[in-house]
Amino acid sequence: MSAIAAVVALIHLLGALSAIRAVMDTRTPQGAIAWVVALIGFPYLALPMFWIFGGRRFVGYVIERRSALSEANPIARGAHQALADSGLLVTTEANWELPFGRLSKLPFTTGNDVELLIDGDATFASLLAGIARAREYVLVQFFIFRNDRIGRQMQDVLLERARAGVRVYVLYDRVGCYDLPRRYMQRLRDGGVEVRAFRTVGAYRFQVNFRNHRKIVVVDGREGWVGGLNVGDEYLGRDPKAGFWRDTDVRVDGPVVQAVQVAFLEDWHWASGHLLSLDWTPRPSPGGARRAVLALPSGPADDLETCTLFFIDAINAARSRLWIATPYFVPDEQFITAVQLAALRGVAVRILVPKTNNHILVGLSIWSYLDELEAVGVEFWQYARGFMHQKVTLIDDAACTIGTANFDNRSFRLNFEITMAIADREFTSRVRAMLEADFAASERITAADLRARSFAFRFAVRAARLASPVQ
Repeated sequence: MSAIAAVVALIHLLGALSAIRAVMDTRTPQGAIAWVVALIGFPYLALPMFWIFGGRRFVGYVIERRSALSEANPIARGAHQALADSGLLVTTEANWELPFGRLSKLPFTTGNDVELLIDGDATFASLLAGIARAREYVLVQFFIFRNDRIGRQMQDVLLERARAGVRVYVLYDRVGCYDLPRRYMQRLRDGGVEVRAFRTVGAYRFQVNFRNHRKIVVVDGREGWVGGLNVGDEYLGRDPKAGFWRDTDVRVDGPVVQAVQVAFLEDWHWASGHLLSLDWTPRPSPGGARRAVLALPSGPADDLETCTLFFIDAINAARSRLWIATPYFVPDEQFITAVQLAALRGVAVRILVPKTNNHILVGLSIWSYLDELEAVGVEFWQYARGFMHQKVTLIDDAACTIGTANFDNRSFRLNFEITMAIADREFTSRVRAMLEADFAASERITAADLRARSFAFRFAVRAARLASPVQ
């Protein structure tokens, strides 16, 4: 046998073996069939694609939480009981009775306050001031850091805290920061900040298809920030190409902050191999607020599809109103079914997406859902003032979610995300008012609008939907 024939035979053998793995590991029958056909029929192209994108689970990552906040960390082992003893543990989720505690393995707590931060100016003013208040430690995690004006402001405040003797930890995603100059993080290291990259290429397998998409800041275990904004000037509307940037974060204080820092703790342990010594003593909000809040970390290392189950159950819980604001709306069939059933129950369902999307395929795919969802009364709106990047869900007038997860396959199954669920009517009314203002700056789109477009556009819409990730 010639060398070329031997290589060809080896490639086809590897394709067949990978097809067996696809049958055993791929999440859906449709995905398994697609991979098997590609791996056997076109192994030269499909093999590298499968090795990079075919993974369903993130190998090697350890979930460091059980029924307590973090059983693996002896400092945190008693935190769950301390919450119960302090009257800060919510057992019925404030009339939003969903199995979130069991799903996240973190407690739904009361005694929290939540501040709604609308857009970049408010968010970064709150963030930078909060970091400047740190006395013991600061945990900072973003998917993207930029070496621009706001990036350097963040750098300066972190370095100032490090000089003051505060422990500062910075975690970033290597893929999200692929174009960040090395000198940016090196300056932080030189100034005493501990910096780590979240590893997707390393001791296990090539896992570059996974991302750590979380955006978290925690100060002294007392204050926390979570939401859609990364560290970059575009998030403040300073990028002329992106234009105005519409986004939402929340600032929380109270016992839920410790659940937020559990997510950071797990990611830091993966990146560094070390568990941090943090403050795990639960304390109610100093302002006396009693809001019920849950921090729900999710990711491809979870035993269950945490993000998927969370949002499907939230959709199923809606009785009067379900508003979903997301830049990337590319759900699979189970979400389409859940949304259709909500609309058939009489729920007023609205989906808000940006008019101009920074991902062309996603922007086209959104149009493909109009027919099947509009048929049951779902309304689609496009935010027209600029690029909308917020990830917000409103359930009736009782609860809402704000976090980092988009309504797409990547957030549901491939990304490490974190979502804040707030079961509080007064705060939910603020979120509703915020979204009403967003709808006022938006345009309704219908299936008739799609049918009026050219054949080329309609074909591109259908092709874009077919190009959704194969899993």
